[in-house]
Amino acid sequence: MLFARPLAELIAELEKLPGVGPKSAQRLAYHLLKATDADAHRLADSIKNAKAKLRFCNRCQNISENETCEICLDPKRDQTTVCVVAEPRDIAAIERINDYRGQYHVLHGLMSPMDGIGPEQLRIRELINRLGEHQIQEVIVATNPTIEGDATALYLAKLIKPSGITVTRLAHGMPVGGELDYADSATLLSALEYRREM
Repeated sequence: MLFARPLAELIAELEKLPGVGPKSAQRLAYHLLKATDADAHRLADSIKNAKAKLRFCNRCQNISENETCEICLDPKRDQTTVCVVAEPRDIAAIERINDYRGQYHVLHGLMSPMDGIGPEQLRIRELINRLGEHQIQEVIVATNPTIEGDATALYLAKLIKPSGITVTRLAHGMPVGGELDYADSATLLSALEYRREM
């Protein structure tokens, strides 16, 4: 064995994190071994605390400490517009531009038949139920401009448009194949301002 068993197990667990390959996992593991006991315990406690206390908002499916998230409870937000995103981190990307004041809905993924992910695996049913209960006038589909993002956007448009709600999509100010989480604020603002109806 190249590593002592506890170190090998730590590296293996770190490799499971998105974007962390074998070399990065090794660097992180060695960094953690050099950390003080207090720092290591704080990290472990924060992971346990997040797993124990966080849940999905009962309205928008965003990550929340309470049953309903702060964005959904904010009376100053536009209740007639819902921005649909793939992941909770996409909300942070849109909020950074300080221009969008509507509501959100998180799908928790994108349709990908190759990976066995269809509409049933996403939070689409919750979105449709929500649209029927509230005075929503516009749904902005803010999925990444990828094959999966486009397929999900088209599916949502076909599902929602018959109800008379306007469905728009972010303009292609976003680079094709790009991800919302990595876009700069100017690009996101332009994409949001020049969205088009589907």
